[in-house]
Amino acid sequence: MLGGIGAQELILILLVILLLFGAKKIPEMAQGLGKGMREFRKAMKETQDELTKPEPTAKEKEKEKKEETKESGEKKEPPAT
Repeated sequence: MLGGIGAQELILILLVILLLFGAKKIPEMAQGLGKGMREFRKAMKETQDELTKPEPTAKEKEKEKKEETKESGEKKEPPAT
């Protein structure tokens, strides 16, 4: 089964976990574990996308700089008089 762990050993382990943590705490722990795994996968995917993204050309870099300066100019409010 799982690398030499039989059904009886697996049932015993699950019973011990149930006794230690209680029936109410186990679903909460599983939910937290699921959220952590989801966040980890998301971070892995974002990192992989960032690494495989092609390097921007000089023209694309200039365009980004122009857009940034345009956005920063729009966000500034005129001074109050």
